[in-house]
Amino acid sequence: MNLDVLIIGGWVVDGTGAPPFRADVGIADGRIAVVGPSRPPVTQSPSGEPGPDPAGETRAAAVIDATGRYVLPGLVDCHAHGDAVVLAPEIQLAALRQGVTTFVLGQDGLSYAPTTTKAGFDYASRYFAAVNGSHPGVDGPVTVAELLDGYDRATAVNTAYLLPHGTIRFDVMGAAERAPDAAELRAMRERVERGLSEGAAGLSSGLEYAPGRYADAAELAHLCEPLGGLPYVTHMRGYGASAATGMAEAAEIGIRAGAPVHISHYHGPADTLLPLLDEARRRDVDLSFDTYPYLRSSTILAMVLLPPWVPAADPDRAVAALRAEPERLARDWAGFADVWGRITLSHAPGFEWAEGLTLPDAAGRHGMEPAEFARTLLIETRLEAGCVAARPDEGPEGEASIRAILRDPGHTGGSDGIYVGGHPHPRGFGAFARYLGRHVRELGDLTWEQATVHLASHPARRFRLPDRGLLRRGQVADVIVVDPLRVADTATYENPRSLAVGVDDVLVSGVPVLAGGRLTGATPGRALRPA
Repeated sequence: MNLDVLIIGGWVVDGTGAPPFRADVGIADGRIAVVGPSRPPVTQSPSGEPGPDPAGETRAAAVIDATGRYVLPGLVDCHAHGDAVVLAPEIQLAALRQGVTTFVLGQDGLSYAPTTTKAGFDYASRYFAAVNGSHPGVDGPVTVAELLDGYDRATAVNTAYLLPHGTIRFDVMGAAERAPDAAELRAMRERVERGLSEGAAGLSSGLEYAPGRYADAAELAHLCEPLGGLPYVTHMRGYGASAATGMAEAAEIGIRAGAPVHISHYHGPADTLLPLLDEARRRDVDLSFDTYPYLRSSTILAMVLLPPWVPAADPDRAVAALRAEPERLARDWAGFADVWGRITLSHAPGFEWAEGLTLPDAAGRHGMEPAEFARTLLIETRLEAGCVAARPDEGPEGEASIRAILRDPGHTGGSDGIYVGGHPHPRGFGAFARYLGRHVRELGDLTWEQATVHLASHPARRFRLPDRGLLRRGQVADVIVVDPLRVADTATYENPRSLAVGVDDVLVSGVPVLAGGRLTGATPGRALRPA
């Protein structure tokens, strides 16, 4: 047998839910050719090319010794804000060092495509600049097909893309704070249908962001009708104490559209959230969700602080309103004394010195009160400011909820990784390693076989990623080799860009992209269209 790569001596966790078993994994032409005994003997030709195959010898161009390590299918980050930065080697490295081989992009209803107007593209780029950043190869209207083509074989990780409802809405309706008329709804539906035909893997919404927050369930259900079994992925209208409202709306949309529902970054008290999952399933909603294993959140500062009367969907009008009505804003913020200290600035263009500081500390250094500084920051950055925010449930009870929620069979992993700014949330650099190191090895919240289902095979099925998520003959060879005793996150709130450890060898489409913990320089990542 002639192979391109042979991984020998490891324990295979194949993604089916079966316990780890000892086997070698052989790869040829980008796919898994064998999972099982491949010896005797294994030889590697001096030239690195497979030689002749006398008497049934197994010969491989490259051999990876996985003795003492687990061999898993590549992990899928179901919620990543890598829409621009996935093309950057340092972000690819951060993902691969956690075992992530696929990003699902287009999250929270806001990304670059499909846009047909410069205003639509500029809105998505400006309003969400502190999350997605600027795309290095796109500066104007772009189709889903064009965006996906720009990712294909240009990065070391795979990409899948969700149609962003907020971008589509703004492209058609601008910043309108009303329901669409018939022509506008038809135009949005046409964009959804075209985007799906070009390879989108679902539709996302961001119902706490503008303009998504102006949409009702009827609008969203109508746009979800063409999904054809692909998921409606939603940043709900409420979490925590408001999660019941958000879940009820998400379930209604799924039922009316006949679409599966996937809840983004499902966080909050487990005794509130888990019964909501059960209730939705009793209504026959096909439901899944993703979480990240941290208690603090991260988003744009405008979403956290701005009251509804500020027209956030139009940054120019929003800045004008903030300049014109400081007293009104001060009245709205009068009860924020306990909020300011929970906010750490992650991205503040022009105020880079403040990144990594709490808002009160930054305000003090600038000689201002927190409210005055927050207003100044939003104005001067034109809303392009990001933050990490501690939630009120921070503490032992909060971690107990994380642990309970991730055990639910509908769970998948999503880092919600934001890579923009000088001091981002550590989740983009450590979430999946934290799952494997802390929640599997240390706490035993999931077994290795369960974790592989939650983080690889379940999301691959959910987003219909073709021939991925399992280590079986014929599957695409997205493969990671994990040291179960060493894998861990090292990124912290103080040092958020520190790389994970314990995953040193990764293949994407059968091509080594990480070897000895370092990028190989290969970019075999595919833009994945749903099967």
